[in-house]
Amino acid sequence: MAGSARCVVVGGGPAGMVLGLLLARAGVEVTVLEKHSDFLRDFRGDTVHPSTLTLLDELGLGGWFAALPHSRLDRVALAGEDGRTMTVADLSRLKVPHPYIAMAPQWDLLDLLADAGARVPSFDLRMRHEVTGLLREGGRVSGVGYRTADGAEGTLRAGLVVAADGRWSTVRRSAGLRPASFPITFDAWWFRLPRHPHETGDGLVPRMAPGRFAAVIPRIDYYQIALLAPKGEDLRRLGVEGLRQNVARVCPELADRVDHLASTDDVSFLDVRMDRLRRWHTEGLLCVGDAAHAMSPVGGIGINLAVQDSVAAAALLARPLLRGGVTASELAAVRARRLAPVMAAQSMQRALHRAVIGPVMQGRRGAPPRALTGLLDRVPALTAAPAHVLGVGIRPEHAPAFARRPPLPPRAATGRRSG
Repeated sequence: MAGSARCVVVGGGPAGMVLGLLLARAGVEVTVLEKHSDFLRDFRGDTVHPSTLTLLDELGLGGWFAALPHSRLDRVALAGEDGRTMTVADLSRLKVPHPYIAMAPQWDLLDLLADAGARVPSFDLRMRHEVTGLLREGGRVSGVGYRTADGAEGTLRAGLVVAADGRWSTVRRSAGLRPASFPITFDAWWFRLPRHPHETGDGLVPRMAPGRFAAVIPRIDYYQIALLAPKGEDLRRLGVEGLRQNVARVCPELADRVDHLASTDDVSFLDVRMDRLRRWHTEGLLCVGDAAHAMSPVGGIGINLAVQDSVAAAALLARPLLRGGVTASELAAVRARRLAPVMAAQSMQRALHRAVIGPVMQGRRGAPPRALTGLLDRVPALTAAPAHVLGVGIRPEHAPAFARRPPLPPRAATGRRSG
C-alpha cells in the first residue's frame, strides 16, 4: 500500500509530537509515525522545564497539563564536604510564569499532545508503524518505507521527512548522517524507591561518594534515582544485594528502603551519549532533538531542547511547506537558529562532567569543589544564572502565531494511549 503526506514526522516523542501538532495547526498535512503501540516507557525524560510549560500555555494546553499528576522542582543543590547543602540553581528566582521544573510521566505529556492533535483535521498519528528506510527521487528524500505491527509493509511519500526518532535514529542512519561524539565516562542506572509521606522537599540534591554519584529526584510518592557508574560497568553483575549496598553507600538516608529493589530487573540502563550532527539536513530531510544532538541526562534538558528545536522548525518551515516545498537553505536555517543553544547546553554539561561528576566517579572526590560551593555561599544571587540556562535556555522558542490557542476546555480522561 502507498500514501502521501506533505510532512512525515518519524518518532512520537516530545519533539515529534510537538512538531506534528504545530505544523498541523498551520494547516500542513502531517503524519506522525510511532513504532510502539503506546507511549508507556519508564524512565524517559520526565522533566518539563519552564520554557516548555510556557509553550504549553501558548498552545492553550496549560490547563490540561496542570491537571496531570506531577511534582515540582524549584532548585538544584549539591552537598558540600561539610555536609551543608548548597543551592547551585534556584529556579524560583526566574521571572517566568512557571519558575520550576515539573516532573510528570512522559507518557502523560505525549497523551496530552496526541489528544490536542486529534482535534486538528490535518494531524494523523499512526502507532505501531516502524520506519524501515527512506524513499529517494532525483537525489532527494521523498518519503519513508514502514512496517506495521502485523507485518504489513508500505510507503508514505512526503515533501519533507523529519527524523525525531532519538539518539539511535534509523532515519538519520539511512540518510548517511553521522554525528560527532564527545567522550562520556559514565552510564546511568535508573530505578525508584518509595518516598514516605512525611518527607518533604522540592529540590534535586545529587548524592556523592567516592566512585559513585546519584541523582535523587523527588516525585509525588516515590524517588526516581539515577545511579551513575563508570561506562562499561554493568551494575547488574553485582546482584541485587550488591546493588542495594551501593545505593545505601551513596544515599545513606535511603538505606531503610533499599529492600524495595527486589531484583536487578528493577533497574533500567541508559547508555549515556553526547553527540551532535555537523549537518542536520539533507535534501528533503531534517533531524531534530536527539536525532540531531544527543544530550547527557545531567539537568534533564534534552527533552526541552528537543521541543524547542521543533518549535523553531515549525516556525521556519510551515510557510514553505504550505507553498509546496522546502529548500535546502530553509532546512539549514533550523540548525543555524538552534545551534548556539545546543552548543551552550552541551558545554555546560561537559563542564559539570569534568568539574564534578568525573572526579567523584574516579574516586578523587566525594563532594563538589570547595571553590564552587564557597562562591555560591558568598553570592547566592549567582544561582539565578545556571537556573536560567537550565530552565529557559539562551534562546527560548515561543509558539508561532498560527499555533496559539486560548485555554482549551478541560480534557476528558482518556487513559493511556494504546494504539
